[in-house]
Amino acid sequence: MIVAGQGGENIKNLIVAALVVACNVACQEERQGSTGPWSVTTDSAGIQIVDNARPPDGSRLPWRIGPEPTVSIGEVEGEDPYLLHDVSDAMMLGDGRIVVANSGTSELRVFNGSGTHLSTWGGEGEGPGEFSRLRAVEPWPGDSLLAWAGPRRDISVFDSDGNYGRSFTFEASDGDPGFWALVPEKTTRNGLILAMHNPHLLITVAVEVRDAEGRLLSSLGSYPGQEMAMVTATMADAILFSVRLPRATWDDLFVIGPTDRYELKAFAGDGTPARIVRRAHETRAVTRAHIDAFVEEILSPPYPDDWTESQIESYLAKERQRYRVGPVVENFPAFASIMADALDHLWVEEYEVPGEERPGALWTVFDPEGKVLGFVETPEGLEILEIGADYILGQVRGQLGVEYVQVWPLER
Repeated sequence: MIVAGQGGENIKNLIVAALVVACNVACQEERQGSTGPWSVTTDSAGIQIVDNARPPDGSRLPWRIGPEPTVSIGEVEGEDPYLLHDVSDAMMLGDGRIVVANSGTSELRVFNGSGTHLSTWGGEGEGPGEFSRLRAVEPWPGDSLLAWAGPRRDISVFDSDGNYGRSFTFEASDGDPGFWALVPEKTTRNGLILAMHNPHLLITVAVEVRDAEGRLLSSLGSYPGQEMAMVTATMADAILFSVRLPRATWDDLFVIGPTDRYELKAFAGDGTPARIVRRAHETRAVTRAHIDAFVEEILSPPYPDDWTESQIESYLAKERQRYRVGPVVENFPAFASIMADALDHLWVEEYEVPGEERPGALWTVFDPEGKVLGFVETPEGLEILEIGADYILGQVRGQLGVEYVQVWPLER
């Protein structure tokens, strides 16, 4: 019973304050779940900033990836459509058909949901609907798709039946060092294209948004290209473990994340900053043991069949010496790659430190607002090309370098 008067009013205030604290604690516990707290703030420019804790070591989201693929396309011996050569990309159409960009023959090979070959589109050439060095395939509005090739980066539009519609290239923009180096990367559902200059060709690269005709819509800024250092008076070499520039589309946003820090910047199609997503990250210094482990990994067999034992030993000694004295960064990248799934979750791949390999790739998954959900581990050796609502589409290499495109079930 609360007594009226000043003393009673103080007691009542204390009770209210206690209830507010209890509510805040309960809300915080509900918010942080099993992965730790997150916070959302807004900077002076009105940009939303989402700061996240790192999920606990050893924790995993209660999502399940099947023990084996439900579909596996590729054979050691068999009919030509199943003999994959230099697969550069793949995607799934709305009806479950799988389109494989077989760069070795510049063909789009189409398979049903069981992995049976249905048809082949395109092919090597310079005519309508043909390609020279097919690079990628991406979804396009209306259940159509885009496919592009090099070196001119011609972009071709096909409908869902494989009928060729049209082709276009990117228009040059002011100050462009050469539009031939501007590479299409990803598409959005509303028909915009994320493009950037090849980071291996230029010191500074531009990241842009292009419309459905290849015209410049907005700029997402300029970023460092491949970090290089002079190793002799006349020769430069890439700096080991240097900063990368992962990029992705996320619903109708465009995400850029230089790997020198765990920070992902999302932009609207007009180039306006929309959101910044961060996650706590412990910086790891590069040691000599890490470099040695990396070198042994990349120098492992196979070697050319006609090499003698002496040639192999000479090659290994030369390469080991090159990496021993070559340029190297002080710290490892904060993460490896980024991509978004069909439900607008953002997946960020952990960087695998040499000598500390995991059974499979480890990803931090964020919800559509950029709040951390937890870790997911994907199958060993699977290069992920697309993540759907209930599947993961990827590529693996088997024995003798045989390529397979596989679909793995994903239960959320």
